[in-house]
Amino acid sequence: MSTSQAPGAREQVGPSRELLLSTPFLLKRLGMYAKERSLEAFEASNLNPQHYAVLSLLEEGSRETQATIADALGYDRSHLVGLLDELEDQALVERKRDRADRRRHLVSLTPEGRTTLGRLRTIAKQVEKDLLAPLDADERQTLHSLLLELVSHHDPRCASTRARKGGT
Repeated sequence: MSTSQAPGAREQVGPSRELLLSTPFLLKRLGMYAKERSLEAFEASNLNPQHYAVLSLLEEGSRETQATIADALGYDRSHLVGLLDELEDQALVERKRDRADRRRHLVSLTPEGRTTLGRLRTIAKQVEKDLLAPLDADERQTLHSLLLELVSHHDPRCASTRARKGGT
């Protein structure tokens, strides 16, 4: 059985049926898509989703040392230092030595950091809206709940009761 195609048109080739039946494969593909779209969306801000994550965490105020920020986000501590350098260069965060322990640096959000976080939050929400466009509100909530359950099982840092109650 042949299908007619316009001259020069290429047949769209996709993954095998076996892969399309694999939930981990689908999660990986969706994760790659989300990462690409997020990087593209954040590009105009001269920041990236990792910067957004740091600013978001700092806004909560409970994790103020470089080590606790890195641990909360699952970032390599040396990589976090680079992210903080970039944020500090743009006056979005401020680092000070901890008076109680001179080996530690305390990190805080500046007023400009709060303003920038608001802009980054808008970008992130648009990426999420585009990513989840095929789903209605109930399906989005169900997906979020299921993903939170899975990630909480595999990464206890994500098992916060606040995240469970807050949803998206």
